[in-house]
Amino acid sequence: IDVADGHFAPAMLFFPDRVAAVARVSKVPMHVHLMVADAILLEQINQFADAGAAVISLHAENAGVAGVALDLLDRKGIAAGMVLKVETPVEAVAPYLPRLRFLTLLGTAIGVKGQGLNEKAPERLRQAGKLVAASGAQHRIILAADGGIRDTTVPLLRGAGAETVVLGSLAFGAPNLQERMNWLHGL
Repeated sequence: IDVADGHFAPAMLFFPDRVAAVARVSKVPMHVHLMVADAILLEQINQFADAGAAVISLHAENAGVAGVALDLLDRKGIAAGMVLKVETPVEAVAPYLPRLRFLTLLGTAIGVKGQGLNEKAPERLRQAGKLVAASGAQHRIILAADGGIRDTTVPLLRGAGAETVVLGSLAFGAPNLQERMNWLHGL
């Protein structure tokens, strides 16, 4: 579930009350991706944790409060993820890896729908995979790709190390969702 504050990312997306409503009718774990400014990150973590998020990802670009945010997620028993904008060096995530369960690399500029995949996305995934392998994390970190997810790009991203992709139009625009999901799982 993408959450944006209109500042860090240009749109306003999803609010805690929507997540709480979904949590009341579904047992499917929700992964919240916070695209918010440092000043409101901790409050957003509290609100979405209370609403029922199972995983909350913040951005490496929230470096000013990332350590405190990860401490808060630990205290709340929420799995932590981190996301990197397409222009942020992959190495920026290295100090946080031992504390993460998910690492998501964006393949397009943040907050702009319908973009093509950045040509550097596969190499960035390979770099991230190497960092994860060398991190010494005592748990598995799931490597994800988000942005520019198309039927033509998913095989490329999977080949570069993505274990999962964040679906938007690839799922919602599918002629047959079950067939699309079977295809994705087959990769």
